[in-house]
Amino acid sequence: MKLTIERAALLKGLAHIQSVVERRNTIPILANVLIDAGKDKVSLSATDMDLAIVESVAGQVAKAGTVTVPAHTLYDIVRKLPDGSQIGFETAGDKGQVTLRAGRSSFTLSALPAEDFPKMSGGELPHKFELAAGDLRNLIDRTRFAISLEETRYYLNGIYIHATQSSGVKVLRAVATDGHRLARMEMPLPAGAENIPGVILPRKTIMELRKLLDETQSAIQVALSDTRVRFAFDDAVLTSKLIDGTFPDYERVIPTGNDKVLEVDCKTFAEAVDRVATIATEKTRAVKLAVQRGQLTISATSPDAGSAIEEIEARYTGTAIEIGFNARYLLDIAQQIEGDGARFTMADAASPTVVQDAADQSALYVLMPMRV
Repeated sequence: MKLTIERAALLKGLAHIQSVVERRNTIPILANVLIDAGKDKVSLSATDMDLAIVESVAGQVAKAGTVTVPAHTLYDIVRKLPDGSQIGFETAGDKGQVTLRAGRSSFTLSALPAEDFPKMSGGELPHKFELAAGDLRNLIDRTRFAISLEETRYYLNGIYIHATQSSGVKVLRAVATDGHRLARMEMPLPAGAENIPGVILPRKTIMELRKLLDETQSAIQVALSDTRVRFAFDDAVLTSKLIDGTFPDYERVIPTGNDKVLEVDCKTFAEAVDRVATIATEKTRAVKLAVQRGQLTISATSPDAGSAIEEIEARYTGTAIEIGFNARYLLDIAQQIEGDGARFTMADAASPTVVQDAADQSALYVLMPMRV
């Protein structure tokens, strides 16, 4: 194999590829990136057996071939080479080594046989539809903060995507919950997604996909089955296994009878919560919201740090109520609200509260209160 690639193109591809590769690997080949040089195109592949990414980069191929080299080492070398470098790869008769040259720099990397590199296969992906990059970014951004990090309830370690109906309209809905809060985001159902199974996208897949979405405006081609999903756009293809589990019936935890409606300016509210939470104990991060007509009082007390109180204007006409929340959770939700107003719909101090953007009903958040 013999080829030359411009540093910027290779670095961009390797940045995506290497983050899929786990730092600690018991299987040596999984620490490597597969370089497949064809006619004027070089594809880079990496996998951790659950998630695989293939990215194509332009290159001048003098002699086609395939080889695998350590992903993180290669990425670090390319990152440290000067801008504008032309990087040459060459394998001699012995495929156990790859020589990399750029300017006056020369590196020899150990290689493993390309035929040992695992391929992610497993049947047809029968459901195919297309999503705008912005829509997929929205689905992820509005829900991923609520993904559970608790490994025992593995079926909550991702975002549940499914087709359903909302007020008689067919929608594609994304849901995430960690048991303390729930985030639900929906958009009009894309053509071709009518009969998709409900699937749970793993957290790592979501994080890697989200990084790629930052760099594209192209439409995303989505294909999925009961067990796998594939996202294809530009020069990248991301394939992932799905979480094999049943997502809980989240509709049951979304209250429908909450009758106390509080509306606040979202930015003012978030800044006040952030200030008051400075006093809250590190363990609980609890703040108390005391709501009465036209006014919201946010407070926190700590045996060690003292107390804090801040009043802000609010639109509220119901009976007075006091309710406690985790300040971090409140701020996470406030960050998702793009409009000026946040609407809290409450029942009492012990029941779940619904939070929405006052101007946009496509996203809904449920927050469990705390005792304070």
